[in-house]
Amino acid sequence: MAKKTDTEKLRDSKDFPRIVPISTKMSKRWGTGTIVIPTPMEVYELMSQIPNGKLATINDLRAALAKKHGATIACPICTGIFARIAAGASEEGRGVEKIAYWRTLKVGGVLNEKYPGGAEAQSKLLELEGHTVKKKGSRYIVENYGKKLAAFD
Repeated sequence: MAKKTDTEKLRDSKDFPRIVPISTKMSKRWGTGTIVIPTPMEVYELMSQIPNGKLATINDLRAALAKKHGATIACPICTGIFARIAAGASEEGRGVEKIAYWRTLKVGGVLNEKYPGGAEAQSKLLELEGHTVKKKGSRYIVENYGKKLAAFD
């Protein structure tokens, strides 16, 4: 069986979105309530809304998804995976509009080494938009990213 492209993964919503109770194991870290597992396309659509000069973190996407679905939180693992899929699909050019996925950062303003071209390519794209990126150890971080966060409706 051939490996699915990121575009195929993006369009495959399986049985998501799904809202489930936060498990006992997860409640130690996330508290009680509900968790939404979004669709990959929902993550892509949020990422596409980040305007030039603005940024968002995975946690910003998660907060917007939780609010949209009336859940306590959005799944951190799925949201991160779906952001990587959205970035890959954007670069594939297979019928999915290219989005500025590089504007979506990991927690703490850290660049995502799993995006196409790695953190180095993401750094160059962000610098072209006027952001300052610094290397700290093995990670790249956008300076003052918190002052440049986009707001989601």
